[in-house]
Amino acid sequence: MGILLIYIFVIALIGLIIWRKMKKKNKPIKKNGLGILAPIFFILIAFSLSLSQLMHIPGQPFHLPPYWEMLIAGVLGVIFGLIMLSQTDYEVREDGFIYSKPNKNFKYVIIAIIFIRMALSQYFKGLDSIDFTVLTMTLAFIYIVIWRVGSYLKFRKLNGDNYSVNAG
Repeated sequence: MGILLIYIFVIALIGLIIWRKMKKKNKPIKKNGLGILAPIFFILIAFSLSLSQLMHIPGQPFHLPPYWEMLIAGVLGVIFGLIMLSQTDYEVREDGFIYSKPNKNFKYVIIAIIFIRMALSQYFKGLDSIDFTVLTMTLAFIYIVIWRVGSYLKFRKLNGDNYSVNAG
């Protein structure tokens, strides 16, 4: 029953991500694009609260996973982040505003990444729960930071080009 709830949650999460992406595709990116970076701060807050809870589990001392496991989580995070970044692009439309460029493959990429993370989660269930949680959070944080910072830089580059075109 518990695994069914996890799958329902994951399907709902995928649906929410796709729905938000579809809803935002017809709206320009507001102001200076700082909203692109907002998920980094939300994730940072959520992960810091989670780590705080992990540090205070009665009867279980907190410890970080071995460095090589953290390195593998980091490398996977970089790979996932670069894949997501490659699928994210922006365009200036005729009204002069910058929009997220539609990408037919984005929904398949996000679904694949979520399923790969789920498969890795099932594979590494034998790890200590603290190790597993820290590794999962490390992977997720790194790929979200790479994806969002890279997307913001793409937006700023296009925004700078747009200003120079409009100024002349």
